[in-house]
Amino acid sequence: MPWSTSFDEPIPLSNRRKLLTLQEAADYIMQLPEDSQHEAHWQTAIETLINAAETGGGWMMFARIAMLRALNADGHRG
Repeated sequence: MPWSTSFDEPIPLSNRRKLLTLQEAADYIMQLPEDSQHEAHWQTAIETLINAAETGGGWMMFARIAMLRALNADGHRG
């Protein structure tokens, strides 16, 4: 599945921006400070994004959930 694949529902961010695709979610994580990227919740999000890109299917749902959980853990949603 290409990185340009869209989530079933966009992932809202606190700044009213939304992450629409696997690539946008990956880019968001890559823009975080390196220390943050190594936190367990972001590592889980990265792993599920990669699995979604490689296999698709149910991994898209898991990737969206992992992103939402990581954003909530960091307080980046509102």
